[in-house]
Amino acid sequence: MASPPKAPAADPIDARLVRRLADILTETGLSEIEVEHAGLKIRVAKTLTAAPMQVVQAAPVAAATPVATATAAASADATPAARANGDEVKSPMVGSVFLQPEPGAEPFVKVGDTVTAGQTLMIIEAMKTMNPIPAPKAGKVLEILVEDGQPVEFGEPLAVIG
Repeated sequence: MASPPKAPAADPIDARLVRRLADILTETGLSEIEVEHAGLKIRVAKTLTAAPMQVVQAAPVAAATPVATATAAASADATPAARANGDEVKSPMVGSVFLQPEPGAEPFVKVGDTVTAGQTLMIIEAMKTMNPIPAPKAGKVLEILVEDGQPVEFGEPLAVIG
């Protein structure tokens, strides 16, 4: 005798929950979210296209070209000596670096400035949050290794303080 056919199992994934998670991504600006409950794990992610990011980053770069060029020219002469005589300040995160608090404002610091420990050197925008990058020690800014609006990676050298 054949056993009776089994009823299909109920779908354990609630489409409304997935939609709510997707809405949370949109509202918060996150790129992915993962939820686990009672042995069920749901991960919702969205891919960000490169074009909108380029447009957002292009404006600050273009506005700060004169400042960045002056910084790059000043640091080009001092590169070997500055790094030998100072400590590199490295990026604690991935994001876009900004050298001033807002477009058109004076930069936080310039090459040659004397800074105190904890003084803001620049900010890194990560996930729409502005994160100040403090000076790890007191000293003189020997070199600024990044340009305004430039994307940076974790551990990338940002500046040299001697």
